[in-house]
Formats: sequence, C-alpha cells, structure tokens
Amino acid sequence: MAVSKADQPLSPHLQIYRPLVNMVMSIIHRMTGAALYFGTIMMGWWLIALASGPEAYAAFQGFIASLIGRLLLFGFTWALVHHMLGGIRHFVWDTGRGFELATVDRMSWATIIGSVVATLAIWVIAYSVR
Repeated sequence: MAVSKADQPLSPHLQIYRPLVNMVMSIIHRMTGAALYFGTIMMGWWLIALASGPEAYAAFQGFIASLIGRLLLFGFTWALVHHMLGGIRHFVWDTGRGFELATVDRMSWATIIGSVVATLAIWVIAYSVR
C-alpha cells in the first residue's frame, strides 16, 4: 500500500517551533566557541608582538586601545565566560542531573545572566586596578 505525500509527516522547522531559552543557548554556545577561536588568534598576535619587540608591541597596543579593539576584547571576555559557564552546565548534565525542564531553563538563564555579570565584574575590576 503506497503512502501519499499528504500522509507523510512534515519535518518541524523554525517556523513551527517557538525558540526556547535552551535552544537559544545551544546556538549561542556554538557561536561563543567559534568566537573563542578568533579570540585565540588575537591572543597569538599579542604574544608574537610581545616577543617581536617594542615596535610590534606598540602596534598591537594601538589596535587594542582603539574602540574596535576594546569591543573585540570585551566580546572575547564575554564569550570566554559564557562558554565556560555553558561547559559547567553541560558537565552537570553529564552527571545525569538537571534534566527537568524547569531546571534546564533556570540553568540556561543563570548562564546568560552569570556571563554578563561576570564579564562586567572582570572589566570593572580590571579598570579599577589599572
């Protein structure tokens, strides 16, 4: 007996699902992982400039002190903290805990809020020590 096209189930997609916080967190976790790759390149530039002499280091310092450089550094800091907190969340799941939907949502919101608060705290402390 042949199944008609109308009887086949439709594959759900983004127009069917409404985005949940844990779905968004999965996407953001991947994006921060990619951002960390590019941030590591920036750290490599810093180390190479440090080892290459005063002129190279001054060029790096000039870039990092610019508005774009500081925004990139701030974004790298947030991506690092957010990815770390997401990793802790996944570690908790690896232990077999935290799979209740309410707990998943709480942990997702805690990751978002915690990463923003921790990033701001790092930058406030860094500027106050400087």
